[in-house]
Amino acid sequence: MSSIAIICILILSIQIVYILLFLLGFAKDEKDTEQPSHPVSIIVCAHDEEQNLRELIPLLLAQDHSEFEVIIVEDRCNDGTYDFLREMAAVHKQLKMVRVVHKPDHINGKKFGLTLGIKAAKYEWLLFTDADCRPVSNQWAKRMTSQYNENTQIVLGFSPYTKKPGWLNTFIRFESVVTGIQMISLAKLGMPYMAVGRNLAYTKSLFLDHKGFNNYLAVTGGDDDLFVNGVASKKNTKVRVGSEVLTVSRPKESWREFLHQKLRHLSVGKKYKGADKIILGLFSLTWILTWFFVVPLMAFTTSLYGIGVLFIIRWILQIILIHKATGKLGMGFEVWKTPILDFIFPFYYLVTGLRALVVKRIQWKN
Repeated sequence: MSSIAIICILILSIQIVYILLFLLGFAKDEKDTEQPSHPVSIIVCAHDEEQNLRELIPLLLAQDHSEFEVIIVEDRCNDGTYDFLREMAAVHKQLKMVRVVHKPDHINGKKFGLTLGIKAAKYEWLLFTDADCRPVSNQWAKRMTSQYNENTQIVLGFSPYTKKPGWLNTFIRFESVVTGIQMISLAKLGMPYMAVGRNLAYTKSLFLDHKGFNNYLAVTGGDDDLFVNGVASKKNTKVRVGSEVLTVSRPKESWREFLHQKLRHLSVGKKYKGADKIILGLFSLTWILTWFFVVPLMAFTTSLYGIGVLFIIRWILQIILIHKATGKLGMGFEVWKTPILDFIFPFYYLVTGLRALVVKRIQWKN
């Protein structure tokens, strides 16, 4: 067997091992029994989000939870957010507004706003989402704050994007599913490495004991994944999945907006722990090599046609994984599109991944 054939087999074998690992993670049932929900402070940081808050706040106030408060951080808004929140807070005792008038120059705006919101929270458990997200169920807060055991300090949730027509929307939802599969399955296997701030709970004492976002205050983003990457462990982290605990977000409307958003997310990944970067990087690298190395060789070298069997096995397992994972996560997805999206994904990752490695600063809301 040629050295090229061995390399192709190795690449496809690594991909298959990863897919089987993710399937194992989603097959793993939580052993801990659900406990009564804890009092919780729901925190949202908003910058010029009046219309979104008009839709979101009623959904938060309608949560079926015995004891909670809603804290909206009004982050130097230029629209009518302040007046709206002041009127709502006068009517609803559970709603509290924390206002950011000025921020220090060396601190990212969202991290500063979230820090103020966390310090203002009166409950130990904190639950986070974004202004442009919507909890699918009124059980969201209850389920996310039902503690598994006395060691639990972090609960990871999943947040997909709204389904709309077009391949851009399909790819955005596919990319979020791929990210969710890695995040949830590895956490269930005892290797938590990130979170999405649109659906995340952790304790106030955990935040304060680790000095919050102090290690990356100037970084754009990272208030969710970098914080969790630094403090999460097998013992203190659990996950919540299912249709009742989803928060759905609005997807970007253009490739340019989407790629800029993902560039910001991937640039933050450079600051992950070394072991996490290796695990995630190897999965992405072998996915890219599958299409840019293995497939071209299969097409143009007759002696490598046998490698196609492994490629088909990978494809079948990938489809099974997407089907099983989206079912567990509580969302629908057009699984038949997986082979096409599988082909597109390496091109997307090359464009954003390589740029994320060299970019120094990402612009965002400040």
